[in-house]
Amino acid sequence: MEEKTVYTTKEAAKYLGISTATIYRMEKQGLISSTKTPGGQRRFSRENIEKYLKESQNFEAPQNPSRFKKTDFMIREAEATYVAKPIALQTDELFFHTDSIWIYNADILKTNSINENSIDLIVTSPPYNLDIKYNSHDDTMSYDDYLSFTREWLTQCYKFIKDDGRFCLNIPLDKNKGGQQSVCADITTIAKQIGFKYHSTIIWNEQNISRRTAWGSWLSATAPYVIAPVEVIVVLYKKEWKKTSGSRKSDITKKEFMEWTNGVWNFSGESKKRVGHPAPFPVELPRRCIKLFSFVGDSVLDPFLGSGSTLLACLQTGREGVGVDIDKKYCELTKSRLLTEGQINQLKFDVAVGGK
Repeated sequence: MEEKTVYTTKEAAKYLGISTATIYRMEKQGLISSTKTPGGQRRFSRENIEKYLKESQNFEAPQNPSRFKKTDFMIREAEATYVAKPIALQTDELFFHTDSIWIYNADILKTNSINENSIDLIVTSPPYNLDIKYNSHDDTMSYDDYLSFTREWLTQCYKFIKDDGRFCLNIPLDKNKGGQQSVCADITTIAKQIGFKYHSTIIWNEQNISRRTAWGSWLSATAPYVIAPVEVIVVLYKKEWKKTSGSRKSDITKKEFMEWTNGVWNFSGESKKRVGHPAPFPVELPRRCIKLFSFVGDSVLDPFLGSGSTLLACLQTGREGVGVDIDKKYCELTKSRLLTEGQINQLKFDVAVGGK
Protein backbone atom coordinates (compact mmCIF):
# COMPACT_ATOMS: atom_id res chain seq x y z
CA MET A 1 0.00 0.00 0.00
CA GLU A 2 1.28 3.46 -0.94
CA GLU A 3 2.30 5.52 2.10
CA LYS A 4 0.00 8.46 2.86
CA THR A 5 1.61 11.87 2.18
CA VAL A 6 -1.20 14.32 3.02
CA TYR A 7 -3.38 14.27 6.14
CA THR A 8 -6.59 15.96 7.25
CA THR A 9 -6.55 17.73 10.63
CA LYS A 10 -8.16 14.73 12.28
CA GLU A 11 -5.74 12.31 10.65
CA ALA A 12 -2.71 14.45 11.58
CA ALA A 13 -3.91 14.69 15.19
CA LYS A 14 -4.38 10.92 15.31
CA TYR A 15 -0.91 10.38 13.80
CA LEU A 16 0.64 12.58 16.51
CA GLY A 17 -1.55 11.12 19.26
CA ILE A 18 -3.08 14.48 20.22
CA SER A 19 -6.45 16.23 20.04
CA THR A 20 -7.51 18.42 17.10
CA ALA A 21 -7.71 21.36 19.53
CA THR A 22 -4.00 20.89 20.30
CA ILE A 23 -3.03 20.77 16.64
CA TYR A 24 -4.89 24.06 16.01
CA ARG A 25 -2.94 25.62 18.87
CA MET A 26 0.34 24.24 17.54
CA GLU A 27 -0.37 25.83 14.17
CA LYS A 28 -1.07 29.21 15.77
CA GLN A 29 2.23 28.93 17.66
CA GLY A 30 4.09 28.22 14.43
CA LEU A 31 5.09 24.72 15.51
CA ILE A 32 3.48 23.06 12.49
CA SER A 33 2.11 24.36 9.20
CA SER A 34 -0.69 23.37 6.86
CA THR A 35 -2.05 24.24 3.45
CA LYS A 36 -5.71 24.75 2.59
CA THR A 37 -7.86 23.16 -0.06
CA PRO A 38 -10.01 25.31 -2.37
CA GLY A 39 -12.84 24.60 0.09
CA GLY A 40 -10.80 25.99 3.02
CA GLN A 41 -9.96 22.64 4.68
CA ARG A 42 -6.55 22.22 6.33
CA ARG A 43 -4.14 19.65 4.98
CA PHE A 44 -0.90 18.62 6.71
CA SER A 45 1.91 17.07 4.69
CA ARG A 46 3.77 14.07 6.06
CA GLU A 47 6.97 16.05 5.56
CA ASN A 48 5.77 18.83 7.90
CA ILE A 49 4.54 16.35 10.48
CA GLU A 50 7.87 14.51 10.51
CA LYS A 51 9.71 17.85 10.68
CA TYR A 52 7.69 18.80 13.74
CA LEU A 53 8.39 15.45 15.43
CA LYS A 54 12.10 15.89 14.83
CA GLU A 55 12.22 19.48 16.09
CA SER A 56 10.00 18.73 19.09
CA GLN A 57 12.79 16.62 20.57
CA ASN A 58 14.47 19.91 21.49
CA PHE A 59 11.41 21.21 23.34
CA GLU A 60 10.95 20.66 27.06
CA ALA A 61 7.23 20.23 26.41
CA PRO A 62 6.66 19.18 22.80
CA GLN A 63 3.19 20.52 21.98
CA ASN A 64 3.16 23.36 24.48
CA PRO A 65 6.54 24.92 25.30
CA SER A 66 4.74 28.00 26.60
CA ARG A 67 3.66 26.08 29.67
CA PHE A 68 7.09 26.48 31.22
CA LYS A 69 8.39 29.99 30.74
CA LYS A 70 7.13 33.32 29.47
CA THR A 71 8.19 33.17 25.83
CA ASP A 72 6.97 34.38 22.45
CA PHE A 73 4.83 31.25 22.36
CA MET A 74 2.93 32.43 25.45
CA ILE A 75 2.32 35.82 23.84
CA ARG A 76 0.87 34.10 20.79
CA GLU A 77 -1.35 31.98 23.00
CA ALA A 78 -2.67 35.06 24.79
CA GLU A 79 -3.67 36.55 21.44
CA ALA A 80 -5.71 33.46 20.49
CA THR A 81 -9.28 33.69 21.77
CA TYR A 82 -9.75 30.01 22.46
CA VAL A 83 -6.37 28.99 23.84
CA ALA A 84 -6.16 28.16 27.54
CA LYS A 85 -3.84 30.07 29.84
CA PRO A 86 -0.67 28.10 30.65
CA ILE A 87 -1.37 25.67 33.46
CA ALA A 88 1.69 23.90 34.70
CA LEU A 89 5.31 24.75 35.37
CA GLN A 90 8.61 22.89 35.05
CA THR A 91 9.47 22.34 38.70
CA ASP A 92 11.21 19.69 40.76
CA GLU A 93 7.74 18.30 41.54
CA LEU A 94 7.18 17.23 37.92
CA PHE A 95 6.99 13.44 37.82
CA PHE A 96 5.78 12.70 34.28
CA HIS A 97 4.39 14.54 31.28
CA THR A 98 3.28 14.31 27.68
CA ASP A 99 2.05 17.15 25.48
CA SER A 100 -1.28 17.21 27.32
CA ILE A 101 -0.82 15.30 30.60
CA TRP A 102 1.08 16.47 33.69
CA ILE A 103 1.69 14.53 36.89
CA TYR A 104 3.20 16.21 39.95
CA ASN A 105 4.44 14.30 42.98
CA ALA A 106 3.56 17.05 45.43
CA ASP A 107 1.40 18.14 48.35
CA ILE A 108 -1.59 20.09 47.01
CA LEU A 109 -1.34 22.37 50.07
CA LYS A 110 2.21 23.41 49.16
CA THR A 111 2.68 22.93 45.43
CA ASN A 112 4.05 25.77 43.33
CA SER A 113 3.61 23.99 40.02
CA ILE A 114 0.20 25.25 38.90
CA ASN A 115 -0.49 28.78 37.72
CA GLU A 116 -3.33 30.69 39.35
CA ASN A 117 -6.50 31.28 37.32
CA SER A 118 -5.49 28.66 34.74
CA ILE A 119 -7.79 25.68 35.34
CA ASP A 120 -11.12 25.23 33.53
CA LEU A 121 -12.42 22.30 35.53
CA ILE A 122 -11.46 20.46 38.72
CA VAL A 123 -12.64 16.86 39.12
CA THR A 124 -11.54 15.08 42.25
CA SER A 125 -12.42 12.73 45.07
CA PRO A 126 -10.50 13.72 48.21
CA PRO A 127 -9.78 11.38 51.14
CA TYR A 128 -13.01 10.59 53.01
CA ASN A 129 -11.42 10.23 56.48
CA LEU A 130 -12.80 6.71 56.82
CA ASP A 131 -9.57 5.02 57.94
CA ILE A 132 -8.63 3.95 54.42
CA LYS A 133 -5.06 2.67 54.33
CA TYR A 134 -3.32 5.14 52.01
CA ASN A 135 0.46 5.15 51.78
CA SER A 136 1.07 8.81 52.65
CA HIS A 137 -2.14 10.26 54.09
CA ASP A 138 -3.57 9.96 57.58
CA ASP A 139 -7.21 9.01 57.02
CA THR A 140 -8.03 8.92 60.73
CA MET A 141 -8.16 12.62 61.63
CA SER A 142 -10.68 14.02 64.06
CA TYR A 143 -13.66 15.42 62.17
CA ASP A 144 -12.67 19.00 63.06
CA ASP A 145 -9.15 18.42 61.75
CA TYR A 146 -10.57 16.85 58.61
CA LEU A 147 -12.71 19.92 57.94
CA SER A 148 -9.69 22.19 58.55
CA PHE A 149 -7.68 20.15 56.04
CA THR A 150 -10.60 20.42 53.61
CA ARG A 151 -10.68 24.21 53.98
CA GLU A 152 -6.95 24.42 53.21
CA TRP A 153 -7.02 22.41 49.99
CA LEU A 154 -10.25 24.00 48.77
CA THR A 155 -8.64 27.42 49.26
CA GLN A 156 -5.74 26.30 47.06
CA CYS A 157 -8.12 25.07 44.36
CA TYR A 158 -9.97 28.39 44.41
CA LYS A 159 -6.72 30.10 43.41
CA PHE A 160 -6.04 27.71 40.54
CA ILE A 161 -9.44 27.85 38.88
CA LYS A 162 -10.53 30.43 36.28
CA ASP A 163 -13.35 32.89 36.96
CA ASP A 164 -15.65 30.77 34.77
CA GLY A 165 -14.16 27.50 35.99
CA ARG A 166 -16.20 24.62 37.40
CA PHE A 167 -15.54 22.15 40.20
CA CYS A 168 -16.94 18.60 40.42
CA LEU A 169 -16.33 17.33 43.95
CA ASN A 170 -17.01 13.64 44.63
CA ILE A 171 -17.62 13.14 48.36
CA PRO A 172 -19.82 11.05 50.66
CA LEU A 173 -23.35 12.17 51.36
CA ASP A 174 -22.74 11.48 55.04
CA LYS A 175 -20.80 9.12 57.31
CA ASN A 176 -21.52 7.05 60.38
CA LYS A 177 -18.12 5.57 61.14
CA GLY A 178 -16.86 7.33 64.27
CA GLY A 179 -20.14 9.21 64.66
CA GLN A 180 -22.83 10.55 62.34
CA GLN A 181 -21.62 13.51 60.24
CA SER A 182 -23.22 15.46 57.40
CA VAL A 183 -20.10 15.40 55.22
CA CYS A 184 -21.64 16.77 52.03
CA ALA A 185 -23.42 19.64 53.80
CA ASP A 186 -20.34 20.58 55.84
CA ILE A 187 -17.90 20.56 52.91
CA THR A 188 -20.32 22.47 50.68
CA THR A 189 -20.67 25.12 53.40
CA ILE A 190 -16.88 25.45 53.64
CA ALA A 191 -16.56 25.76 49.85
CA LYS A 192 -19.14 28.58 49.82
CA GLN A 193 -17.34 30.36 52.68
CA ILE A 194 -14.11 30.27 50.65
CA GLY A 195 -15.86 31.86 47.66
CA PHE A 196 -17.14 29.01 45.50
CA LYS A 197 -20.72 29.32 44.31
CA TYR A 198 -23.09 26.36 44.44
CA HIS A 199 -24.72 25.04 41.27
CA SER A 200 -26.15 21.57 41.91
CA THR A 201 -25.60 18.11 43.36
CA ILE A 202 -25.46 14.89 41.37
CA ILE A 203 -26.35 11.67 43.17
CA TRP A 204 -24.08 8.80 42.16
CA ASN A 205 -25.75 5.47 42.79
CA GLU A 206 -22.92 2.95 42.82
CA GLN A 207 -25.49 0.17 43.19
CA ASN A 208 -23.43 -1.17 46.07
CA ILE A 209 -26.03 -2.66 48.40
CA SER A 210 -23.35 -4.42 50.45
CA ARG A 211 -22.92 -1.21 52.44
CA ARG A 212 -26.29 -1.75 54.07
CA THR A 213 -25.01 -3.52 57.17
CA ALA A 214 -25.86 -1.13 60.05
CA TRP A 215 -29.53 -1.52 60.91
CA GLY A 216 -29.23 -0.35 64.51
CA SER A 217 -32.27 -1.53 66.45
CA TRP A 218 -33.63 -4.41 64.36
CA LEU A 219 -37.36 -3.93 63.65
CA SER A 220 -37.62 -1.25 66.32
CA ALA A 221 -37.82 2.53 66.61
CA THR A 222 -35.22 2.45 69.40
CA ALA A 223 -32.15 3.49 67.36
CA PRO A 224 -32.47 2.75 63.62
CA TYR A 225 -29.75 3.75 61.18
CA VAL A 226 -30.73 5.13 57.78
CA ILE A 227 -27.97 4.61 55.24
CA ALA A 228 -28.13 5.79 51.64
CA PRO A 229 -25.68 3.66 49.62
CA VAL A 230 -24.78 6.56 47.34
CA GLU A 231 -22.13 9.23 46.94
CA VAL A 232 -22.54 12.74 45.59
CA ILE A 233 -20.81 15.01 43.10
CA VAL A 234 -21.19 18.59 44.26
CA VAL A 235 -21.00 20.98 41.29
CA LEU A 236 -19.49 24.36 42.15
CA TYR A 237 -18.10 27.30 40.18
CA LYS A 238 -15.91 30.30 40.93
CA LYS A 239 -17.60 33.51 39.74
CA GLU A 240 -19.60 33.00 36.54
CA TRP A 241 -21.53 29.86 35.67
CA LYS A 242 -21.71 30.61 31.95
CA LYS A 243 -18.49 29.43 30.37
CA THR A 244 -17.02 31.99 27.96
CA SER A 245 -13.39 30.83 27.73
CA GLY A 246 -12.05 27.81 25.90
CA SER A 247 -12.47 26.37 22.41
CA ARG A 248 -16.30 26.48 22.58
CA LYS A 249 -16.22 22.98 21.07
CA SER A 250 -18.34 20.37 22.84
CA ASP A 251 -18.03 16.64 22.23
CA ILE A 252 -21.06 15.51 24.22
CA THR A 253 -23.83 13.72 22.30
CA LYS A 254 -27.51 14.57 22.61
CA LYS A 255 -28.16 11.22 24.29
CA GLU A 256 -25.37 11.80 26.83
CA PHE A 257 -26.56 15.35 27.52
CA MET A 258 -30.14 14.27 28.14
CA GLU A 259 -29.06 11.38 30.35
CA TRP A 260 -26.37 13.15 32.36
CA THR A 261 -28.32 16.32 33.10
CA ASN A 262 -30.60 14.03 35.07
CA GLY A 263 -28.99 14.41 38.49
CA VAL A 264 -29.02 10.71 39.39
CA TRP A 265 -26.20 8.71 37.81
CA ASN A 266 -26.23 4.93 37.88
CA PHE A 267 -22.98 3.08 37.23
CA SER A 268 -20.74 0.77 39.21
CA GLY A 269 -17.69 1.70 41.22
CA GLU A 270 -14.13 0.59 40.46
CA SER A 271 -12.37 -2.54 41.69
CA LYS A 272 -9.61 -1.92 44.22
CA LYS A 273 -7.87 -5.13 43.24
CA ARG A 274 -7.96 -4.42 39.51
CA VAL A 275 -6.54 -0.92 39.84
CA GLY A 276 -4.26 -1.43 42.83
CA HIS A 277 -5.49 1.53 44.88
CA PRO A 278 -7.49 1.46 48.15
CA ALA A 279 -10.16 3.93 46.98
CA PRO A 280 -10.30 4.33 43.18
CA PHE A 281 -13.18 5.88 41.31
CA PRO A 282 -14.20 4.65 37.85
CA VAL A 283 -13.10 6.55 34.74
CA GLU A 284 -16.79 6.94 33.90
CA LEU A 285 -17.22 9.52 36.69
CA PRO A 286 -14.63 12.08 35.50
CA ARG A 287 -15.48 11.31 31.85
CA ARG A 288 -19.06 12.44 32.38
CA CYS A 289 -18.03 15.52 34.36
CA ILE A 290 -15.45 16.50 31.76
CA LYS A 291 -17.75 16.15 28.74
CA LEU A 292 -20.67 17.86 30.47
CA PHE A 293 -18.85 20.77 32.09
CA SER A 294 -15.87 21.60 29.82
CA PHE A 295 -14.90 22.20 26.20
CA VAL A 296 -12.50 20.13 24.12
CA GLY A 297 -8.95 21.27 24.86
CA ASP A 298 -9.80 22.69 28.31
CA SER A 299 -7.53 22.21 31.31
CA VAL A 300 -8.63 19.73 34.00
CA LEU A 301 -7.04 19.37 37.44
CA ASP A 302 -7.26 16.51 39.94
CA PRO A 303 -5.54 17.61 43.19
CA PHE A 304 -5.87 14.08 44.66
CA LEU A 305 -4.79 12.06 41.66
CA GLY A 306 -4.83 8.63 43.29
CA SER A 307 -5.12 5.93 40.63
CA GLY A 308 -5.27 8.42 37.75
CA SER A 309 -8.86 7.97 36.56
CA THR A 310 -9.26 11.69 35.84
CA LEU A 311 -6.19 11.81 33.60
CA LEU A 312 -7.34 8.72 31.71
CA ALA A 313 -10.65 10.49 31.10
CA CYS A 314 -8.72 13.55 29.87
CA LEU A 315 -6.92 11.37 27.32
CA GLN A 316 -10.22 9.91 26.15
CA THR A 317 -11.85 13.30 25.70
CA GLY A 318 -9.06 15.51 24.34
CA ARG A 319 -8.56 17.66 27.44
CA GLU A 320 -5.31 18.76 29.07
CA GLY A 321 -4.94 17.01 32.41
CA VAL A 322 -2.94 17.96 35.50
CA GLY A 323 -2.75 15.57 38.44
CA VAL A 324 -1.18 16.09 41.85
CA ASP A 325 -0.52 13.40 44.43
CA ILE A 326 1.61 13.41 47.55
CA ASP A 327 2.40 9.71 47.17
CA LYS A 328 5.05 8.71 44.64
CA LYS A 329 3.61 5.20 44.42
CA TYR A 330 0.28 6.55 43.19
CA CYS A 331 2.04 8.81 40.67
CA GLU A 332 3.75 5.69 39.37
CA LEU A 333 0.44 3.82 39.29
CA THR A 334 -1.14 6.61 37.23
CA LYS A 335 1.80 6.68 34.85
CA SER A 336 1.49 2.92 34.38
CA ARG A 337 -2.24 3.18 33.63
CA LEU A 338 -1.64 5.99 31.13
CA LEU A 339 0.93 3.89 29.30
CA THR A 340 -1.24 0.76 29.26
CA GLU A 341 -4.93 1.71 29.39
CA GLY A 342 -4.28 5.15 27.87
CA GLN A 343 -1.86 3.71 25.28
CA ILE A 344 0.41 6.76 25.21
CA ASN A 345 2.98 6.31 22.45
CA GLN A 346 6.36 6.85 24.10
CA LEU A 347 8.06 7.24 20.71
CA LYS A 348 6.14 10.43 19.98
CA PHE A 349 6.35 12.24 23.31
CA ASP A 350 8.88 13.18 25.94
CA VAL A 351 7.10 11.17 28.59
CA ALA A 352 9.91 10.27 30.96
CA VAL A 353 11.02 12.77 33.57
CA GLY A 354 14.16 12.39 35.64
CA GLY A 355 14.24 8.63 35.27
CA LYS A 356 11.17 8.21 37.41
